Amino acid sequence: MAANRRELSETMSSSRPAHMTAADPTAADLSAVAARERLASGSLSSRELVTACLQRIGEREPQVQAFTHLDEAYALHQAEMFDQYRLSGRSLGALHGIPVGIKDIIDTADMPTANGNALDSGRRPEQDATIVARLRSAGGLVLGKTVSAECAYLAPGKTRNPHNPEHTPGGSSSGSAAAVASGMVPLAIGTQTGGSVIRPASYCGVVGFKPSFGLISRGGVLRTSRRLDTVGTFARTVEDAALLADVLAGYDPRDPDTRPGSPPGILETAMGEPPVTPQIAFVKTPAWSQVEPDCAAGFGELVDALGDHCDEVELPPIFAEGAGAHRQIMLAEMAHNLRHYYERDAAALSSETRAAIEEGRTISANDYLAALNWRDALYAGLREIFERYDAIVTPAAAGEAPAGLHSTGSAAFNALWSFTGVPAVTVPLLSGANGLPIGVQLIGERNNDARLMRNARWLVNTVAAGE
Repeated sequence: MAANRRELSETMSSSRPAHMTAADPTAADLSAVAARERLASGSLSSRELVTACLQRIGEREPQVQAFTHLDEAYALHQAEMFDQYRLSGRSLGALHGIPVGIKDIIDTADMPTANGNALDSGRRPEQDATIVARLRSAGGLVLGKTVSAECAYLAPGKTRNPHNPEHTPGGSSSGSAAAVASGMVPLAIGTQTGGSVIRPASYCGVVGFKPSFGLISRGGVLRTSRRLDTVGTFARTVEDAALLADVLAGYDPRDPDTRPGSPPGILETAMGEPPVTPQIAFVKTPAWSQVEPDCAAGFGELVDALGDHCDEVELPPIFAEGAGAHRQIMLAEMAHNLRHYYERDAAALSSETRAAIEEGRTISANDYLAALNWRDALYAGLREIFERYDAIVTPAAAGEAPAGLHSTGSAAFNALWSFTGVPAVTVPLLSGANGLPIGVQLIGERNNDARLMRNARWLVNTVAAGE
């Protein structure tokens, strides 16, 4: 860990521009929505915002280690270009001048993309991923690349939990979650195949949004599982997560699972009040036996606080099949999509990634196809719940971030929702016995992402009003 810290420190210091001056450090704490308003009015410049973020990185990065690539001089150069553009009087994009962290499995033509993998060290993509291109078109500033677990699976990266460096930040989108939680950047992008957005967001105490499967393109993103991989967003508020998702969403011919359609309008809907008070279904899921006592107690208090607006709903027994079916699909597709790494140099891969590929190779076509059939069968059961309730509430993780850095934690409370392709968002409403955050996860109906985010914002405001 010390070597990684030193390497990044040297990279940062060598690229630190001598003319970088101090900025108001509180600018790094602005929400993206608030920063957007100030940037548009001219009361804040992109250079000032980026400088504040870089100063925060200088303070927190040696301990948290959220970034795998960061060039301060290039970041400030981008900021100056955005400021000059604003002075020209031309219309501004939705994210004009706002810095964003990008998970290191998402291609960036001007920065390395190593896929968290030693075999791809120094790799320079020829073009941006579709979502990076959309981010730039909206005026987003790519601040740097954030740490990913190897090939977005289970082998932990160097990142530590910002609340306690002896605890895991989760994974695989560890760097994105930790960077936002540390105030290094207001927004970040990650991906989820099992629980790689929701779980690290819960452990690090930020908002994590995994949209409906197919809402956001994966063109130019490392593919591990076509049927499961989903791009998600990290932010400190529900509104910010919705803002970034709006920019990224939409059809892309590079991703055959995206669909043509009108813009989702997630932020606009999320900012509104529900027409009636939402009815929430509290669902324990088959993983409830793994929940920790402080998490269970917190959810008991939450359900009591919601009163008549929340009922406990039990899933049918067939939902116990979900975890196994999800695992078979994920590992079979990983074995196919990551085989070139294994064939090139299996010894260079972590034991976790090697084992996943080797197990995936043993899954028969018949078992794989049978697992696929469970997806819509289980979603049919969820639709019955959504006919009566506006959202499902359930833990984002078993509890606080576990101690130790050898594991990224369990995806037991996330895999079912990744498998069925429904949107999920976690908000940091609870805390555990060690004072670490515990996320509350809300689940919505497929392709009703905007409504889910409105309900999430309602929940945050309702809990805050009751404190």
